[in-house]
Amino acid sequence: MHQKWDERYKAPEYAYGKAPNLFFKEQLSLLVPGSLLMPAEGEGRNGVFAAQLGWQVSCCDISTEGKSKALQLASEQQVILDYFVGDIEALPFERNHFDAMGLIYAHFPGDKKAAYHKVLDTYIKPGGLVIFEAFSKNHLHYLQVNPQVGGPKDIDTLFSKEELLADFSNYDIQLLEEKEILLQEGQYHNGKGSVLRMVGKKIL
Repeated sequence: MHQKWDERYKAPEYAYGKAPNLFFKEQLSLLVPGSLLMPAEGEGRNGVFAAQLGWQVSCCDISTEGKSKALQLASEQQVILDYFVGDIEALPFERNHFDAMGLIYAHFPGDKKAAYHKVLDTYIKPGGLVIFEAFSKNHLHYLQVNPQVGGPKDIDTLFSKEELLADFSNYDIQLLEEKEILLQEGQYHNGKGSVLRMVGKKIL
């Protein structure tokens, strides 16, 4: 997986563009800036946007090429990102540290995603928010029709509402919906797809 993402991110263009994900942009703009965790942040488009709003942003990813591109984008926009390269189990953050977390197309392996969500949850303060958008299990149909829309081909890596409710059972779910959307994000997200969107507030 490391090699796959390094190959994708080492190209000079930004794989998913430089603009933030629209749902993330909309939801984050409603909040008072604080500390933000961005797992699987890749080339930094969402983290840089958040930093421009005044958030203190910590990113992580498995790709060193992604980090390089993210820091380049941050420099262009004159903001600072704290960026850690490594696996979810090895993150150096303190428990109950972050005011919010963005999980934007953070598609972890099917046999690890629930455990990863539980690890990431430990870093969020009680009262903190999770903003989530990723492809649903129904997205496979859209991917067959139009490969340009992107997304995993493995159904276990895709998400269902039931999985999110189980993984974030200690959250007050403020929004949870499956929706068909039109994606226009760089080279790799183009066309209609099926996504799950969630906003949850940590209770304990």
